Amino acid sequence: MAFFDIDPLLNAMLDVAPNISDLNLSVGRPPQVEIDGQLHPVPFAGVQRLLPYHTELVALRLLQGKRDLADRLLRTGSADLSYSLAKRTRFRVSVFSQRGSYSIVLRVIPSRIPTVAELGLPEQLNQIADERNGIVLVTGPTGSGKSTTLAAILKKMNEEKPIHIITIEDPIEYLHPADKATINQREVGSDTKSFALALRAALRQAPKVILVGEMRDVETISIALEASETGHLVLSTLHTIDAAKSIDRIVGVFPKNEERSIRTRFSQSFKWIVSQRLVPKQNGGRLAVCEILRANSRTKEYVQEGEREGKTLQDAMEAGGLDGMQTFDGELEKLILSGAIDREVALSYATNRTNLELKLSTQSGHDVAPAIPLAPSEERFAPGRHRRRPSASPTSDMDDLIER
Repeated sequence: MAFFDIDPLLNAMLDVAPNISDLNLSVGRPPQVEIDGQLHPVPFAGVQRLLPYHTELVALRLLQGKRDLADRLLRTGSADLSYSLAKRTRFRVSVFSQRGSYSIVLRVIPSRIPTVAELGLPEQLNQIADERNGIVLVTGPTGSGKSTTLAAILKKMNEEKPIHIITIEDPIEYLHPADKATINQREVGSDTKSFALALRAALRQAPKVILVGEMRDVETISIALEASETGHLVLSTLHTIDAAKSIDRIVGVFPKNEERSIRTRFSQSFKWIVSQRLVPKQNGGRLAVCEILRANSRTKEYVQEGEREGKTLQDAMEAGGLDGMQTFDGELEKLILSGAIDREVALSYATNRTNLELKLSTQSGHDVAPAIPLAPSEERFAPGRHRRRPSASPTSDMDDLIER
């Protein structure tokens, strides 16, 4: 098996089905592809199970000519990179060590950038392309399609506006061809040492829009706030599951004595927080369900002052339909009633299962028993602090979005 030429293996795996999201190479298992969140084995050249030397050879081939990344893998135990399969597709690759061997996961990146409509996302997200400054966050667990959503928004900008856009990614995923916009794409590791360094440099490179692959640390967040305050539109992602926790994350990376200042700055800078979850559909496949928070006088106040009884971001989103806002549970309710998703599946993804069950029971006209009050927890209100809303059922692990 000529594993130093890995393209035949990758092609064979991609030939299994048209809707593959990931390729998985793990020791002790056959090559596997992920379809609709489920792994399926792929027979290849009589290989029943991958051996340590198989995955090591694949890792060496992927890292060939990338000494810095190879050093990072040896030093930290993981490395992220991109890989192109000639005339077919590109991958976002993660190589990591586990129990003395290497595993590789390759995320499929379609060559064509989809639109917001093609992704099945809310139409109002196209309005993000019209923003002139501020911060836009797309949040969700790893693999929930954050990068794809941002790529769709950049695609719209590229088609409509003759502006300068800089992206800072780790690694570069979607390649944006030249259209009306001029887009410079920088990759952490090869073009710059870090998000923060590239973001600081971008302030001197006259962009109108800066895309930062991820808000990873206090320095990156600080510079992003500075950029948004000086007239730039900053697009980025966070690994958080809803708008409230995204604000918690932003505020929480700073020292406690800066909380008030950061809340004020962020309340004045943010424009949109879009959080995505993937939910299995009734007849197979998955769809993205979005929570959308937009900046208006009410939401800015709640971000700045912190949530209090009767003044929560959830309340603001429920009342903000005319501004394009929506909640996860409100969208799940619509999808259940339309028959798009199964009731029990939807409830397992709900932010507040008890409340959603109550609404559904009311819709069906059934008598409902009083909701069992949630047990007290450490998540209490405190003056000036954001309230983390308790949930009757924590959100389950998210399926990876099929990047198409």
